[in-house]
Amino acid sequence: MGTVNRLIVIVLFKGVDLLDVTGPPEVFSLVPRETTERVGYEVVLAAETLEPVTTAAGVRILPDTTFDEVCARAIDTLLVPGSVEVEGDGERRIHPVVEPGTVARVKALATRARRVASVCVGAHILAAAGLLDGKRATTHWSTAQRLAADHPAVRVDPDPIFIREEGEVWTGAGISACLDLSLALVAEDFGEAVALRVARQLVMYLKRPGGQSQFSVPLEQLSTTRRIEDLRHHILNNIGRRLTVPDLAAYAHVSDRQLTRIFKTELGTTPHAYIEAARVELAGNLLETTDDTLERVASRCGFGTVDTLIRAFRRRLATTPSEYRARFR
Repeated sequence: MGTVNRLIVIVLFKGVDLLDVTGPPEVFSLVPRETTERVGYEVVLAAETLEPVTTAAGVRILPDTTFDEVCARAIDTLLVPGSVEVEGDGERRIHPVVEPGTVARVKALATRARRVASVCVGAHILAAAGLLDGKRATTHWSTAQRLAADHPAVRVDPDPIFIREEGEVWTGAGISACLDLSLALVAEDFGEAVALRVARQLVMYLKRPGGQSQFSVPLEQLSTTRRIEDLRHHILNNIGRRLTVPDLAAYAHVSDRQLTRIFKTELGTTPHAYIEAARVELAGNLLETTDDTLERVASRCGFGTVDTLIRAFRRRLATTPSEYRARFR
């Protein structure tokens, strides 16, 4: 009996990000080594023609097949990578590459696929193809606002590493998070045990949970005013204490209403949400690096009670503190 392979088609186009294309196959290629069953993946790179495709890194890749040829096959997973362009001499801005021809091809191929997944800013291509309408999706944090603005029908969440939605539509953050997404796909197809063995070969965690944040709260987009930066540092330096809107407003010498408006304008969130995000991040670090009890973690991070800590983790990371510690300790 021959090996049963699931066909994965990776979309190629000029300027595509190299790691988005090469990272997932590295994960998929290890599956046959880590299971006694004759199963695995057949990964093919598809492009408009068989001519070499130059990636954003300058490395040229040879397609295995054309879009027309692969359309005749039953596709298990359609994987859509991304690419960005940088413009501006002073304030350099990046924007996703969304070519109409690529969008049309992805839309057609998606009808032949059991599931569709985007890597990094490839989510913009899925959105342009109408595949994310009404769905929650993520992308690289630097283009999340653009995705939300361009596609109001998409519920953009810039925080998670990856998101799986009904209808077998997956979106992943960038850039190395393509490995986390790929491991999650392996776990779904062949079970957690196989995915764990693959992860060990890659010297990785089995997976960061889909709800884990892409980036640190202090590394979010910098604000444009000194006042909000002082507030952010004040919050981080006093995270274990009681922090209320009136307290922060008094510290900043503004009204409660003005403080809320400043946070919304500068950071795109509320003071309460920002404080909770910072506390969850600190709690995650303590769970990973210390033997502190949940009571101690809750106290050090300003949650007060374990129940409050658990609710915040469920809300922010879709997991519990105990599950988080078990995965990342």
